[in-house]
Amino acid sequence: MNDTQAFPSAPTADALSGLYRRLEERHGFAVLNDEAAFDAFAAGEGDRLVLFAEDPAKFPETWDVAVVLPEVVKPLAGRISAAVLSIEAARRVATRYGIKLWPALVFLRGGEYVDVLEGMKNWDTFAREVPAMLTKPVSRAPSIGIAVNSIGGSACA
Repeated sequence: MNDTQAFPSAPTADALSGLYRRLEERHGFAVLNDEAAFDAFAAGEGDRLVLFAEDPAKFPETWDVAVVLPEVVKPLAGRISAAVLSIEAARRVATRYGIKLWPALVFLRGGEYVDVLEGMKNWDTFAREVPAMLTKPVSRAPSIGIAVNSIGGSACA
């Protein structure tokens, strides 16, 4: 059975875990179950891609991205290491990268942020944007902003 044949009629978090195991076994993806595993993977040398997933029952595109991801990275074999992050860990780590739309593909190099692709994209966009990440410089990760108020209570501009 290939990954597309394994598409459940209503994807669940448990089904996503099974898909993660297949991505690990068939395609060599790292499965990161917690923040420590994410940090260790992210700190590795070279270009890294991590799928930040959410519950596919709430965000069905999570399943779609996980299914197409092996084909997306196939042309980059040997040039990028890919991983999938558990739902719980993704929720905790997402704020580091300002993720606002699930799922998200976070690109890293030597532990530093490169960029993020949020949501499901059409094939042409994946085929163009993912390889382009290998040529982008590292940058500061956008974080989710928090409003700052002065002592007097008015918002800072």
